[in-house]
Amino acid sequence: MSRCAQAAAVAATVPGAGVGNVGIRPPMVPRQASFFPPPVPNPFVQQTQIGSARRVQIFLLGIILLPIRALLVVLILLLAWPFAAISTVCCPEKQTHPVTGWRRKITQTALKFLGRAMFFSMGFIVAVKGKVASPLEAPVFVAAPHSTFFDGIACIVAGLPSMVSRNENAQVPLIGRLLRAVQPVLVSRVDPDSRKNTINEIVKRATSGGEWPQILVFPEGTCTNRSCLITFKPGAFIPGVPVQPILLRYPNKLDTVTWTWQGYTFIQLCMLTFCQLFTKVEVEFMPVQVPNDEEKNDPVLFASRVRNLMAEALGIPVTDHTYEDCRLMISAGQLTLPMEAGLVEFTKISQKLKLDWDGVRRHLGEYASIASSSKGGRIGIEEFAEYLKLPVSDVLRQLFALFDRNHDGSIDFREYVIGLAVLCNPANTEEIIQVAFKLFDVDEDGYITEEEFSTILQASLGVPDLDVSGLFKEIAQGYSISYEEFKNFALKHPEYAKIFTTYLDLQTCHVFSLPKEVQTAPSKASNKVSPEKHEDSTSDKKDD
Repeated sequence: MSRCAQAAAVAATVPGAGVGNVGIRPPMVPRQASFFPPPVPNPFVQQTQIGSARRVQIFLLGIILLPIRALLVVLILLLAWPFAAISTVCCPEKQTHPVTGWRRKITQTALKFLGRAMFFSMGFIVAVKGKVASPLEAPVFVAAPHSTFFDGIACIVAGLPSMVSRNENAQVPLIGRLLRAVQPVLVSRVDPDSRKNTINEIVKRATSGGEWPQILVFPEGTCTNRSCLITFKPGAFIPGVPVQPILLRYPNKLDTVTWTWQGYTFIQLCMLTFCQLFTKVEVEFMPVQVPNDEEKNDPVLFASRVRNLMAEALGIPVTDHTYEDCRLMISAGQLTLPMEAGLVEFTKISQKLKLDWDGVRRHLGEYASIASSSKGGRIGIEEFAEYLKLPVSDVLRQLFALFDRNHDGSIDFREYVIGLAVLCNPANTEEIIQVAFKLFDVDEDGYITEEEFSTILQASLGVPDLDVSGLFKEIAQGYSISYEEFKNFALKHPEYAKIFTTYLDLQTCHVFSLPKEVQTAPSKASNKVSPEKHEDSTSDKKDD
């Protein structure tokens, strides 16, 4: 969209323009379709509704089943410990060589049997579909959707492949020894080189030609409610070797297994599951996926193709949510916003808008300061105007409509981040701030007085009696605004960028609409409201 067309869209809402309709938003510009909201707004929440009759049933079954199953689980874990100890005796915590010979054969056989027995004792009925690939056919398994700690059943059914796990888990008594028995790839959160070392270890094992056990990875990196597949992390696909996808389904009337960021706790889910007569789980081994040459060089492309295949087989959509969205969701809760307010599909937003997590988190704090007084954690036109310390005018409604991408009359955090990056930040460069300052500095003395500030904003917003004293005092340290004060305020509050340059846009559009000979004629304006050469220095619009 040209600068003149965008300025005309704003001008159409200024009283006296004679055209336009405030309630009609300018047409979408080319790339906005890529920012449509995800098909699943929040995959990190599970709200299981349990009726009264079901509660009574759970209570009655639990009286009998809960203590028996808990006792059996503890007993099986104790029986498994000696075999795990045999497998790991005299081995360092981070193994540099695979366990081989009789130790591997005996412990693998025993632990697979005891693992199946443990899930059976917990009431799981496991249905297995497809054929498990050999280490030479597929050195790596990728399992999804990852929704619960019970997903460990995939490791048992797949023959106890190695797993990627936190280093702290290996320190847990009893459980840590069992984890070490499957020769995991351990990740340390305190080691700055941990990510690189983990990838190198995965590559080494995946390309060992069957010397190491196969590797099982949950590429989503966090638990979801199985309503979609979120972004796959590329770690499992970096080696460029064939992978076998594993699908996990829990076709039960009552969901007692889903463990998300909002919902039942670990203890509550264990108790609810143990109190069920049985719990169904399906583990399906899909055909092995072999990367082509392009995918070997681009693990993200390989990961995307495998994810799409798995989503199609499951009959669910894909989204660009990641673990970083979970962190933003927690931050939103800490800022007294609804937790789901922080979800933005971080992968898509960060890649397209060139934003990092810290930048998005900072915007979340700004958003919270505006939306804190509204119900539901969304910004309405009143909160928008109050934050900007400006009245609700036609131009302000038009700016609000540019943020409000789905026309529902409110702005959520996702729309706010996109609006800042696409609409405001391009108009908030040093060059544009300089031009905007010259625009306000009518007498060109290097300072903006309150009268000058009022005159331009009144013309920009089409409000002749606009009171801007509150906003002026917000910027000025004294009785006038210096360039440094103006620049610091504009950089910290990018929402004002389009407000400050709206009048300049209208002037530019007016010049562009004049006959060519008039455009090239020397300007004799005495008030200097439209600085010279502003056509070359006000490219504050950016195609979305």
